[in-house]
Amino acid sequence: MKLGISTFVWYSPFKTEYFHIIPKIKSIGYDVFEVAVENIELLDWDLLKKTCDDNGLEVTLSGAFGPDRDVSHEDPEIRKNGVEYITDCIRLCERVGSMKFGGPMYASVGKTRSTTEEEKKRERAFCVENLKHVSKIAHDSGITLGLEALNRFENDMINTVDQAIDLIKEVDMPSMKLLIDTFHANIEEKNISQAIRKAGSLLCHIHGNENDRGTPGIGHTDWAGIKQALSDIGYNQSIVIETFGTVSKEIARAASIWRPLAESADILANDGYQFFNTLFNE
Repeated sequence: MKLGISTFVWYSPFKTEYFHIIPKIKSIGYDVFEVAVENIELLDWDLLKKTCDDNGLEVTLSGAFGPDRDVSHEDPEIRKNGVEYITDCIRLCERVGSMKFGGPMYASVGKTRSTTEEEKKRERAFCVENLKHVSKIAHDSGITLGLEALNRFENDMINTVDQAIDLIKEVDMPSMKLLIDTFHANIEEKNISQAIRKAGSLLCHIHGNENDRGTPGIGHTDWAGIKQALSDIGYNQSIVIETFGTVSKEIARAASIWRPLAESADILANDGYQFFNTLFNE
């Protein structure tokens, strides 16, 4: 199993000046460096690729879907901006050699409302139309899109693996697959291992997070069951720790994180790696 870690563990938003963490990530033992694309202009993308290549790290990209990047929004300008953002991220994947781009690309994080059936159908239609469009771009570029379900406190459209699979089937493009985040799944799934088995070959990426979004291995998540389920479906791609060592105001509001999740980002990264490496690779 390839083990990875997100920029969110150290910094948000991630900038070129923070590239000094890349050798540290490699020295811990990680195989994959996941960059959250919050502000495209803050990064020297060619230097990012070179630095990761020099350190023997694979790059994956994840999305940051704020309220102005919502492909299901009633406002056509916001939908257009969401499509352009996903398209830009696909082009960045090509540029840095990432074969995946993941996130809740159907709507914005923090979009939680009580809506009518008519509103739901209209937003769903916007969502499917736009995801078909970006999935075609991804397919032509050889990039896989990982659709991520969020828990009910962070989004009102897609909360479960079943709902994500239904949307993926509706989009009906080979480049659109599934990303499971074990933190969200811990809230929404009756059994995470069964959800993984149901996902099967659709599963393209995992965010491996503890039930409290702290260091993996110190909570109540059934990691042994998750390992067995991944083995059962023949999953041999990446599992990436995507939690927050330093929380920005934007992340705090979106993910409702109001306290430190670990003693430090470095301790979280080290302890998380040791746990996952022992679990999956020894």
